[in-house]
Amino acid sequence: MWHSSQRSSPWRRSYPQGVPGDLSIPDIPVTQLLDDAARRYPRRPALIFFGREISYRDLRDAVDRFADGLHRLGVQPGDRVALVLPNCPQLVIAFFGVLRRGAIAVQHNPLYTEEEMLHQLADCGARVAVVMDRSFATVQAVRSKLRLEHIVVTSLVDFLPASRKLALRLPLVQMQRRRAAITADVPDDPGVVPFKELQRVPRQRVSQLPIEPSRHLAAIQYTGGTEGRPKGAMLTHRNLIANACQQHAWDLAGRPGGDVTLAVLPLFHSFGLMSCLVAPVMTAGAVVLLPRYDGARVLRAIRKYRPTIFPGVPTLYEKVLDSPGFQPSDLGSLRIYISGAMGLGPGTIDRLGRMGARGLINCYGLTEAAPAVAANPLDGRARNLTVGLPLPMTDVVIVDQDEPTKVLPPGEPGELVVRGPQVFVGYWNAPLATAQALSKGWLRTGDIAVMDEDGFVTILERLRDMIKTSGFTVSPTAVEKVLRRHPAVHDCAVVGVPDARRGERIIAHVVEHPAYPFSADELRRHCERYLSHYKVPDEFRPRTDLPRNIIGKVVRQRLRDEAVNSPA
Repeated sequence: MWHSSQRSSPWRRSYPQGVPGDLSIPDIPVTQLLDDAARRYPRRPALIFFGREISYRDLRDAVDRFADGLHRLGVQPGDRVALVLPNCPQLVIAFFGVLRRGAIAVQHNPLYTEEEMLHQLADCGARVAVVMDRSFATVQAVRSKLRLEHIVVTSLVDFLPASRKLALRLPLVQMQRRRAAITADVPDDPGVVPFKELQRVPRQRVSQLPIEPSRHLAAIQYTGGTEGRPKGAMLTHRNLIANACQQHAWDLAGRPGGDVTLAVLPLFHSFGLMSCLVAPVMTAGAVVLLPRYDGARVLRAIRKYRPTIFPGVPTLYEKVLDSPGFQPSDLGSLRIYISGAMGLGPGTIDRLGRMGARGLINCYGLTEAAPAVAANPLDGRARNLTVGLPLPMTDVVIVDQDEPTKVLPPGEPGELVVRGPQVFVGYWNAPLATAQALSKGWLRTGDIAVMDEDGFVTILERLRDMIKTSGFTVSPTAVEKVLRRHPAVHDCAVVGVPDARRGERIIAHVVEHPAYPFSADELRRHCERYLSHYKVPDEFRPRTDLPRNIIGKVVRQRLRDEAVNSPA
């Protein structure tokens, strides 16, 4: 088995002065972070949503009312509650409300297709789903195939300030009226409950149901898998608390109640959940919630609320810099840019540097680690072409790919294996996948990396062939399964190739069926029917055959090389 110690942990010698190597992780539920913030800073803003400020005291009260409402719906400890919501106050209220009941929050992308939604809702076995009205039709369409008892429906309008309810205009796929509607029609149904109904004042104070933080699950976060089906990573309360503590210890300049985090990253993603919600609540910071990226709104939020922390992906930062009307002075309030989910390239590093951006740090994580594993130092010594140093209480080793019990010395590439209090406890309903990923607390990441003498880690490639585009993870196998349903597709292989703005773009290599003509437009429409927009291939390239090795497995690297060398 792998071992790591103070003597074999060179990264500790590279820590900024004051960053501890070890931490004391409190044995508390995640909701205790909110309770502590509400007790110490009751009037400070917790959430800012289109100009409406919700204080920590009011947020805690809303969470308690929602938890009581879940109790009235019959939600019990250990039940799974699906959250199908964009960044909005309802997501935050529901997340903490579910945990208050001792239940498990399971987040889903509200843009999922029916097929994607059905798989995840069926897999987690949710009894209740909390959905935005515009996602209601998708959930309702698959409800008959699920054990779903109640759908709690809300709208962005519900938490807008009165002055914005008429002024706000959100884009629709097609505008049929001059006035843009921002709510969708929801039919009367005994199993459909308005979010407001669960916000009634409870008859008595709502307390946290007793849990064991190291054993009880707080969340199931779905992540991509090599077999094409997302797997639910089980994260305990302790996993989330530990990762928040690790991030807090890394940021020596942070002070309680002093930071404002710009939440453009989706909170249903593990990166957004931790960096834009759990960690800020630990320090009683304010979170500016934006439901989706809109360049003009992001700039207005930056100028009005002067955020100090901006978690994002390189493409997000590039979009901000490219926004009409952007001025370098807009970045003046920001002290930390937490860049993750995809590699930070030299172009983005240089461009932000020229704009005077300070505190840019490239980081590394994965859903199975709640998610942060490593980060560059914040003392001016960042090496942002690496992913930085393992966080406090995180051990890492680089092992031989063919002989995984063999630990490699600095400078030699191999598979990155990590251990720490943030590492998950396994995959939901997937004991075999859990056994393959976990061994006595050590997590095999599936990423090929190298560590230098100072402990800085560089990610070289993804062992699992996953594609990362604009911060999202895409399974090529899942895309291939959809493609193969079309009669024009005899065979196919999907790969990601480098893209300067999005990290990777998706190329589908398709072997045509001899009796059916090849049409890229038709295949694109077919994929759009079954896949979220970011999973749809950017290009469909016809081929007579696919390169395979001696055992018949497609050689994806050859397809990548061909795509790079022949970009047409």
